[in-house]
Amino acid sequence: MARFVAAIDQGTTSTRFILFDHNGKIAGIDQKEHRQIYPAAGWVEHDPIEIWNNTLELIGNTMRKSGLSSEDIAALGITNQRETTLLWNRVTGHPYSNAIVWQDTRTSEICTQLEANDGASFFKQRTGLPLATYFSGPKIKWILDHSEQARKDAENGLVAFGNMDTWLLWNLTGGLQGGVHVTDVTNASRTLLMNLDTLSWDQDLIDRMRIPASVLPRICSSSETYGFSHYGLTNVPISGDLGDQQAALFGQVCFEPGDAKNTYGTGCFMLLNTGEKHIESKNGLLTTLGYKLDNQPAVYCLEGSIAITGALVQWLRDNLKIIEHSSDIEPLARTVEDNGDVYIVPAFSGLFAPYWRSDARGVITGLTRYANSGHIARAVLEATAFQTKEVLEAMESDSGVKLTSLKVDGGMVVNDLLMQFQADILDVPVVRPQVAETTALGAAYAAGLAVGFWGELDELRANWARDKEWIPNMETSHREALMAKWKKAVSRSFDWIDPTAAR
Repeated sequence: MARFVAAIDQGTTSTRFILFDHNGKIAGIDQKEHRQIYPAAGWVEHDPIEIWNNTLELIGNTMRKSGLSSEDIAALGITNQRETTLLWNRVTGHPYSNAIVWQDTRTSEICTQLEANDGASFFKQRTGLPLATYFSGPKIKWILDHSEQARKDAENGLVAFGNMDTWLLWNLTGGLQGGVHVTDVTNASRTLLMNLDTLSWDQDLIDRMRIPASVLPRICSSSETYGFSHYGLTNVPISGDLGDQQAALFGQVCFEPGDAKNTYGTGCFMLLNTGEKHIESKNGLLTTLGYKLDNQPAVYCLEGSIAITGALVQWLRDNLKIIEHSSDIEPLARTVEDNGDVYIVPAFSGLFAPYWRSDARGVITGLTRYANSGHIARAVLEATAFQTKEVLEAMESDSGVKLTSLKVDGGMVVNDLLMQFQADILDVPVVRPQVAETTALGAAYAAGLAVGFWGELDELRANWARDKEWIPNMETSHREALMAKWKKAVSRSFDWIDPTAAR
């Protein structure tokens, strides 16, 4: 009898393969980083072949270390970095280029032209998304516009598009030998091509971007059997598919309207469950799909997306070399009592929610001879908390719901200094679950529900348990002064890029 559910968590900087038991506890895990490729300023790419090979290696390593076989696995779920875009040839299986990562800004001119032609509201009313370089549709258009072969093959029905979930699903289910070309509603909702009401590709939007409809995968629910594994695992149903932030929402059992979570990874993403109705944001948030279970009604969310949080720690490590390991940032930040009036606005790819300013670029403000590496480290951590505070304010304004606590997950939540400052600046308790890998857990839950490994949502709720809680302990006047300085620093990042200037 199968005793475990597996999940592939294909993230921005690494891929994980994790086994979960019926109680939602980790029974096996392996992880491997992949290269971050920067061909030009503002460009970010991944090698899709490297990611596919890493995935197979991780599955093999985990199964071997766990002493398990495919017969022990009831189902496999996939969760992925959203918006990262890939086109490949259906006949050869070869990608036309590296995948264009969600952080990449090369499509700014495409977005500007689309807005000039149709207006930003044309896209936002149908998709819930602003016209921004963040999303997949303009990336598809860019690849087709810059590859004569890709454009020709696409017009002849030979090209497949996918975010990383679709790429892995296609390969796992056979690739050239009958691979399944599908995605789920959460990933499709991040393309600027799916209609929020119909949950299908919108022909008007596809036509505006000159994308042949044949390249697009079939849109499915987040929890159903799409196919069976041919590689890595043998004949295991692949039955869960969620974008990473929606998977974290599901793994945090945020099943009721008003439930919210924040994931601290490469970027930072806060999602609020709004139920079966989608709410149009008036404060710079995204309206997006939360999840859809088989033939049940779709659940929608408001989302606040922050591009750079954990990536700022990596920048401190890899570019400035102030720390050797990411974990070194907390002890370095603790060498000082405060940020020394130093603020870092990490607008490396522009600013996402609630500003949506593609013209912004990163700044460090407040530097004096007094500032040292400890102040820089503390400012790096505080930037994550300040950005989250702005998203929370927008979310409360849009939803009319005052959050009483915030569930958190992701790699940065092991940082006690950051989590305490986050509680202080939000003025609400911050709660970390016992299972920190909630993104992979959400994909596993979706997969397991589809095959009956778990019978109902109450079983999943029963699995959730608190690990640690941080209680706010900051004077209101001090909190307000810090936020005022932060907003002043953010304003300094605006208008750095002139979209009309020649490159």
